[in-house]
Amino acid sequence: MSENGLTAAQHKMRDAGVAEQAITVFTHYYRSLEAGATGLIPEETIEPLTRIDSLADVEVSEEAAREALSRTVLIRLNGGLGTSMGLDRAKSLLPVRDGKTFLDLLVDQVAAARRRYDVSLPLILMNSFRTREDSLEVLAGRPEIQVDGLPLDFLQNREPKLRADDLTPVEWAADPELEWCPPGHGDIYTALLASGLLDTLLDKGYRYAMTANSDNLGAAPSARIAGWFAASGAPYAPEMCRRTPADVKGGHLAVRKSDGRIILRDTAQTPEDQMHYFTDQFRHPFFHTNNLWFDLKVLRDTLVERGGILGLPLIKNSKTVDSADSSSTPVIQLETSMGAAVEAFEGATAIEVPRSRFLPVKTTNDLLLVRSDVYEVDDDGLLQMVPERACTVNLDPRFYKKIQDFEARFPDGVPSIKDAQTLTVEGDWTFGSGVVATGEAHVEAGGSPGRIADGARI
Repeated sequence: MSENGLTAAQHKMRDAGVAEQAITVFTHYYRSLEAGATGLIPEETIEPLTRIDSLADVEVSEEAAREALSRTVLIRLNGGLGTSMGLDRAKSLLPVRDGKTFLDLLVDQVAAARRRYDVSLPLILMNSFRTREDSLEVLAGRPEIQVDGLPLDFLQNREPKLRADDLTPVEWAADPELEWCPPGHGDIYTALLASGLLDTLLDKGYRYAMTANSDNLGAAPSARIAGWFAASGAPYAPEMCRRTPADVKGGHLAVRKSDGRIILRDTAQTPEDQMHYFTDQFRHPFFHTNNLWFDLKVLRDTLVERGGILGLPLIKNSKTVDSADSSSTPVIQLETSMGAAVEAFEGATAIEVPRSRFLPVKTTNDLLLVRSDVYEVDDDGLLQMVPERACTVNLDPRFYKKIQDFEARFPDGVPSIKDAQTLTVEGDWTFGSGVVATGEAHVEAGGSPGRIADGARI
């Protein structure tokens, strides 16, 4: 029955114009699923990775840094809609500071690095079909970001969601778009090859790529890291941060006992009864930022050698076809992680970076933080933290989880929190202007819905 499912899925992908390389990769993972692959990485099969290079100890000359950056291209993952926050367009188009979006600040960061180092430093987005048009429209208003001979984006591939009961492509007449899903951000390597962009970049003299999520405002261009990576001779290296109790969900690197390779393990790849190992910040002291550096030539040679298949570990993602409807048809999405490519390259390494290079916005709690006076934006588009430690924000998800609800409750801007250790809001409150939170600020549910008065101190 599953052979019929694979054939049907392949036909569906071809009819939709999906690249043959992507169909080949999908076929590989379909057969892995069929063979019983779970993608799980038990603790007994790995050794913790406890020592890596630290950027704080790296010495790179200004000239070596500039030379490496001159051969680097920035790729940003821009396919997400931020649906968990109630968005229906690219999350990178959400206003963050002074009316500027994530994408605006990213362009500012790239422009500043170009001026400082006198390099071309292309910025290229990996878009999805649902984020491409709006994002390119914004970039059209910043013509200076274009680099001659290179596109501003390339498209992430897509694949059919599979029925959990028989592994055939799901049908959903209510919204046929929901029959499709992205193959995870591990698709970046296939998409670079299939689009022809990988060859184009190499032909134009670029050797290195730095990749990050478009909602991570900390992942700015870094000539110093570029210089370190070029000098290391490594084919691949992720940026890692030291874990704190707040980082229990972040993937970590480990050493596979069977072959000594560095590998990435995410939450979905950890057996449920071993999550206490995964979340132990002392056993696994570094978390994966999803800021990656890789050698474009090594990537192309490896993909050619392996027939377009890097062989990243499968992530079996069980969902419903309509994620907003738990009663809709159960499906399986075949995914891979971009960071899992660390195991695909002999000699891959990693580097510890400051926490300032990891500043993603996944929730409205994060959004309030980056909009607040905890940060200032410098002339290079970088967010600089004002206090020594950022406030921990906890907003009642019943009233603040969706962006429309969040904006409605902060019509005059978010409160000052630079002198607060925590801000916890319970219940339904609309904040006036000039509200100041200090210490362990707590707004209780009693009396809500209500309004926090202008200039109030909490």
